[in-house]
Amino acid sequence: MTGARRFSQAISEGDGISLVALVGDLESARDAEEQGAEALVVSLPIQGLGEVTALPVLWRPPGAPESAEQAGADACVVSMGFDEEDGDLERLHREALALGLDCVVEVSSEEELERALERIDPEILLLSSEGEGDGGPLGGALELLPDVPAGKLAVAELNAAGRHEVDELERAGVDAVIVDARNLTGLAGEPPPEV
Repeated sequence: MTGARRFSQAISEGDGISLVALVGDLESARDAEEQGAEALVVSLPIQGLGEVTALPVLWRPPGAPESAEQAGADACVVSMGFDEEDGDLERLHREALALGLDCVVEVSSEEELERALERIDPEILLLSSEGEGDGGPLGGALELLPDVPAGKLAVAELNAAGRHEVDELERAGVDAVIVDARNLTGLAGEPPPEV
């Protein structure tokens, strides 16, 4: 594991919404931490990541949780969209927890959310933009949010989010938002004063 804090701890602590930066190399990871990200998302192994940042890392590619552990991640995504065989979801969830990883379950529809809650009752849910509703990725996340039970952590994914979208997600009660590291400027902290 890279950081001293777990992924779940990083996105649940403090006031406001947590920014989780999608990074692809050491420089973007370092920059994301400096710009106020509270966790990182990677979709491929980044050699030396734990040496340049103490932020927790979420492993995003589909596959076995062992890949996340080998990449030095603190958490992994298990997608309901890849739950093709009966028992896959439960098995992957158990494997992640047995490895000491936080397991983030990705859902893109009300049906997937309901199945995930019935079958494994995950602590962290990724409200994916793949199931975009009429309002695009923001609308899709906001449509799913009311069905997330109290006490669960909700993460939205808006790679091109601006301050307005982040504020709207925060007001709605989303715990964290995944954004591209290049879009972090101006999202962390208080919005600049109007002149």
